[in-house]
Amino acid sequence: MNVIIIEDEKPAARLLQRKLQKLDIEAGTMLHSVEEAIAWFQNNPQPDLILLDIQLSDGLSFEIFESIPISSAVIFTTAYDEYALRAFKLNSIDYLLKPIDEDDLESAINKFRERQPKPQQLSVDFDQIKRMLANPLEKSYKKRFTIKMGQHLKMINIEDAECFYSENKGTYIHTSDNRDYLLECTLEQLETELDPTQFFRVSRKFIVSVNAIKDIIVYTNSRLKVILPTYKDDEVIVSRERVNDFREWIS
Repeated sequence: MNVIIIEDEKPAARLLQRKLQKLDIEAGTMLHSVEEAIAWFQNNPQPDLILLDIQLSDGLSFEIFESIPISSAVIFTTAYDEYALRAFKLNSIDYLLKPIDEDDLESAINKFRERQPKPQQLSVDFDQIKRMLANPLEKSYKKRFTIKMGQHLKMINIEDAECFYSENKGTYIHTSDNRDYLLECTLEQLETELDPTQFFRVSRKFIVSVNAIKDIIVYTNSRLKVILPTYKDDEVIVSRERVNDFREWIS
């Protein structure tokens, strides 16, 4: 595995190099600025993995991507969390906040290894297979919900849903006008009825709408916190095992 470190603080770079050695990874190349990194990429084959600090001595490391097309996988290492969403749109495997915890680093490396093709393993596009086997007619997803309220029926359009959540063995829809309504189904059933391009199950408790996401914040243990416009009753956390799929979903 060819790994390089881009970090402007040399002691921090050496410390990261030692932590990688504990995981049987040798990072022989260490670069310390945007300018040095661009020059290196212009004259060397791209590595398998880059451990990349965001704020370098001569600018943000995003400038490297603007100058050179980078195909390598990236693990961002930074003391700042405000660049998380921008980082996720690049080739990022993970986003580690300094000081870097060794367990978090190992988890990020494992994510990278899991993405590597196995020997003699065919690359299968399961979505394409599904399309080939599916009915020629496009699947119809849930457009609205009908809620019984006393003697009345209330219709809620799917566009008004911020999220769905489970609580006390019930399943609820939370709408953009800050109302909650009990549904006669489970989150598991909803997953099959909702358009997967518009809704994502971030945890066992929540399904969120992509159109309702107001902000995404780096949270503890490599998780993410989703901020919705009106839902405030509980923290909406992307579980650790779903972070990679969530990042691909919002890309």
